Amino acid sequence: MIDLGLDLYRTIGQCADRLGIDAYAVGGVVRDFFLGRPCTDIDVVCVGREEGGEVHIGIELAKASSEALGGSKVSVFKNFGTASFKYTPGHEERRTERVYELEFVGARRESYSHDSRKPIVENGTLEDDQRRRDFTVNALAVCLNADRYGELMDPFGGILDMNNGILRTPLDPDITFSDDPLRMMRAIRFASQLGFRIADDTFEAIGRNAERIKIVSAERITVELNKIMASPNPSLGLKLMLKSGLMKLILPEIADLAGIETIDGRGHKDIFFHTMQVLDNVVGSEKNNATQGRQDAGAPLWLRWAALLHDVGKPGVKRYDAKQGWTFHGHEARGAHMVKRIFKRLRLPLGEEERYVEKLVMLHMRPIILAEDVVTDSAVRRLLFEAGDDIDDLMLLCNADITTRNEEKQRKHRKNFELVKQKLVELEERDRIRNFQPPVSGDDIMRTFGIGPCHEIGIIKDAIKDAILDGKIPNEREAAWQMMLTMAQGLGLKPC
Repeated sequence: MIDLGLDLYRTIGQCADRLGIDAYAVGGVVRDFFLGRPCTDIDVVCVGREEGGEVHIGIELAKASSEALGGSKVSVFKNFGTASFKYTPGHEERRTERVYELEFVGARRESYSHDSRKPIVENGTLEDDQRRRDFTVNALAVCLNADRYGELMDPFGGILDMNNGILRTPLDPDITFSDDPLRMMRAIRFASQLGFRIADDTFEAIGRNAERIKIVSAERITVELNKIMASPNPSLGLKLMLKSGLMKLILPEIADLAGIETIDGRGHKDIFFHTMQVLDNVVGSEKNNATQGRQDAGAPLWLRWAALLHDVGKPGVKRYDAKQGWTFHGHEARGAHMVKRIFKRLRLPLGEEERYVEKLVMLHMRPIILAEDVVTDSAVRRLLFEAGDDIDDLMLLCNADITTRNEEKQRKHRKNFELVKQKLVELEERDRIRNFQPPVSGDDIMRTFGIGPCHEIGIIKDAIKDAILDGKIPNEREAAWQMMLTMAQGLGLKPC
């Protein structure tokens, strides 16, 4: 007997027995039980004991189970024969933080038309329902009824595949992926999340069916892509996407980074694999440093996106010079310009998340250039001003970007990089430059000289900002005010 460890399963089984329904926990919740992973999404498949009673049995069992578990509101989807509700264990006065989402559905079999992911659904047996699952490790079912409680149903060898760390489809993988092409992305996502290997015949079928991904919406693809990016090993999934041909269809800009061009016997490094190493370094830094102590759970995802896109502009500016060899001048500006286009196409958020990634891509060379040159106070102040609160993440990304295998070069880079970091701390403590607002505002200038909005205000404000960043005047109101008066006099402005 397998005890899935929650009292709610026995409650559901008791409700199923009263209704004359066979009920099974299926899919991810069973897989994660065996893997020792937490899971709060619980799928329950229902099988009627009488002919023709399957149509709404999932809805019936959901309502009965919700009432028995405390009366949570049930969301019903009659057209699909499904129902769901949320459940928090414990009494009202001592609710736990973990919220379970339970979905109930009658056992079904599915068939597909060639141009749609939407299946034609018919009533079926439990095995029909398991057969329609994407992978054998997700086709496991555990009975919840009292007389067979904890009995495992594993018709496709999912436990053996799980023990061997293998992802394979229950049926012919070409049919599985052609029917629902999103399953190709799910295969790669599970490989990244679980560290499993995709079986050879299953992976080859992804390559054969890659073009089918075009019928899937950008939103659904991006959900899986973000799960790959947030996984413990995103580079594994991205490499599988490249090898299978999915990358060229979903993120062609990243696919274009792969490969080495050689002229006169001189080649550049493979930018794709360099990018994967930078991404791995960022993930490793997150684990070690907890992303500089930030509490925002979303921040690591967008930092990873910045790592993925930091060199995306290189193919467009790549040039060969007989003296210099391969150059990529201006790739950071080209890449930053490409970020919004990529985010739009993938339906990624276009607010502060996109601006954050764009900023890090634009600035990712600045600390490295500083580390290779004389570290001046002025240059560091400007970096602090432009990076603002994202300076720590920028420095983390730039540190991850040091991937040379030459140990002497790496030591030199890291030593110089530490000097830049030290200078950042010193200047921030002394000059308070991060996110600073000029001590004299446009309103101050207009009131002092009795003028409205005009070009001269911008000239004065920019001059004061540059003087502070260059260290010519301190970041203080009195010094800025005196400079405003001097500048205004040269522009022919007189105080009121």
